[in-house]
Amino acid sequence: MIKLLYRGSSTVCFELQGTEPHFSPEKYRVLLNGREYGQFATNVFSLYGLAPETDYRAELLFASGDTDSVSFRTAGETCCLSVRDFGAVGDGVHEDTASIQAAINMLPEGGRLTFPAGTYLTLPLSLKSRVTLELQEGATILGSTDRQRYPILTGLARDPVTGRQVPLAAFEGLERPAYQSLLQGAFCEDVAIVGPGSVDGNAQNGDWWHGFEHFPAARPRVLFLNRCQHITLHGVTVLNGPAWNIHPFFSKDVSVLDCRVIAPKDSPNTDGCNPESCDTVNIIGCHFSVGDDCIAIKSGKLEMAAKYKAPADRYTIRNCLMEFGHGAVTLGSEASGGVTNLSVTQCLFRETDRGLRIKSRRGRGKDSVINNVLFDNIRMDKVLTPIVINLWYNCCDPDAHDEYVWSREKLPVDDRTPHMGSFAFRNMECTDAEVAACYIDGLTECPIESVELENISVSFSDKARPGRPAMQEFAPERCRLGLYLDNVRKIRVKNVKLRGVEGQKLIAAHCDSVETEGFDED
Repeated sequence: MIKLLYRGSSTVCFELQGTEPHFSPEKYRVLLNGREYGQFATNVFSLYGLAPETDYRAELLFASGDTDSVSFRTAGETCCLSVRDFGAVGDGVHEDTASIQAAINMLPEGGRLTFPAGTYLTLPLSLKSRVTLELQEGATILGSTDRQRYPILTGLARDPVTGRQVPLAAFEGLERPAYQSLLQGAFCEDVAIVGPGSVDGNAQNGDWWHGFEHFPAARPRVLFLNRCQHITLHGVTVLNGPAWNIHPFFSKDVSVLDCRVIAPKDSPNTDGCNPESCDTVNIIGCHFSVGDDCIAIKSGKLEMAAKYKAPADRYTIRNCLMEFGHGAVTLGSEASGGVTNLSVTQCLFRETDRGLRIKSRRGRGKDSVINNVLFDNIRMDKVLTPIVINLWYNCCDPDAHDEYVWSREKLPVDDRTPHMGSFAFRNMECTDAEVAACYIDGLTECPIESVELENISVSFSDKARPGRPAMQEFAPERCRLGLYLDNVRKIRVKNVKLRGVEGQKLIAAHCDSVETEGFDED
């Protein structure tokens, strides 16, 4: 069975319905209207270069001899224009900012703006509603390295008539001045950025990754979506962001489909996709290989969360490949607005520091409720610690190292206390772990409500080296630690197998209920 994920005027995206994480059990060829189109190996595949309002039939021919097919009709459009029509050169030397921005501004609603093969050097660009940008094969939007020419946007502008504050910029959970992002949408609707081309932040050739602590504003992202809705990013490759690569912010109905997000392993804060305080986000069939968290789900720090009361809600992450980041899928630490209804399924993690990572701390506030979180059908290879929930996170805040954050005393539950609800980890196979199989450390005064671990196998590398499973004050290094759970009200462990553990396989402290069934304790 083939599921349609996206249908545009010139591109479509499909997902094979199966259970294997990210990769199809067998490779397959695609014939489009009877003609050879290409070969694929992943569960999500895309077709490009299609004609608008045209009927197509795609036939899938699997290596085993099995076949499948799907018929579809592409969407319509009002017109299709090229950035070359507006004077864009695309040689990577001449700056094309004015030409590209003019093309976006002039494009009629429902139109498609194409970028033919070439390298389009540009300063930041502003998106507008009801348009599609198509990056064709070999096309790259390349960010300028001239930081002095990037506009700095204030975090909050004030309407001189009404006195109302208008939010324009933010970073790391605060409304604060920031350089305009390479592609920036503000209050936009119905925008698609599609095609097999790329958007390159070009940070490696500028100064974005060096001395940024002293910049007059927060670094830009490659794509920043401020209070937008009905946004689709399909097929494109996003590269080398000055900071986070993709940052949907207080947006609704955002889909990131069959994309690649790439940055060097040692690049600072180059998170792949960080949807913040959004409603309905789908990240499906994507490949992340970055220098920080691959996907980080956020909902602001205390001040911003208290003002807007906007949780991260209804997120689906499926059929993705994550490599080399600090965490594959992370919640927090700026999650003061809360995170609810998250599903992470059918994903493959390779060589990330942590797999499924939840981080918070005292001070995130009473609205920081993280609940109804499911991780299911996950495969990990060479992930140092597959599962981490850490309520003692000691980074990214001026008071991160204060006694209030790290004290193990049972402090009063008040307006600053976050709450952790139910978490289910199911059907996971983890090979060559090193530090710990599972490290869950709740707050003394407000324990995690429940953790379920079911149908999980973890084996440790023979060459495992000690490390800290979570970023917290005074945390000792661990090596081949089994299941460690502290301050969890209810624990359920079913059909869990651990290989190569040093010491006890299950350590559960300050827990009201521990239920085990089929737990491998030999």
